[in-house]
Amino acid sequence: MNLLQQPDPTLLPTDPAVSALNAGEDPATVAARFPASSLAWATLAERAREHGNTIESYAFARVGYHRGLDALRRNGWKGHGPVPWSHEPNRGFLVCLHELSLASQAIGETDEAERTRTFLRDSSAEAADVLGV
Repeated sequence: MNLLQQPDPTLLPTDPAVSALNAGEDPATVAARFPASSLAWATLAERAREHGNTIESYAFARVGYHRGLDALRRNGWKGHGPVPWSHEPNRGFLVCLHELSLASQAIGETDEAERTRTFLRDSSAEAADVLGV
């Protein structure tokens, strides 16, 4: 049993890129218009990975990860604590974390791959399960 109090979950605000991506806009155009959107970067990372472009996937995921960390901090996150998958605006960050783990593993950066997998599971066990970590 953990006797330390867990911080409240961090809930990010609505991501303005969601509607553009759902409308079928090109993710690169969406990321250029909404560069703070982790979801736009996550979408680019997934697409790059699916096309075998590992380095591009890594770069896109890294950008989205850092933009997500910025957003989390602006919304009260102190470097740890839950980032629930069930809160849809958190998903862009969580997917970037997953994509960064996959790309890190693919280029042989095993320490980073493990760190990001652990970070994902610690942030949201549900996200790790949904994403197959």
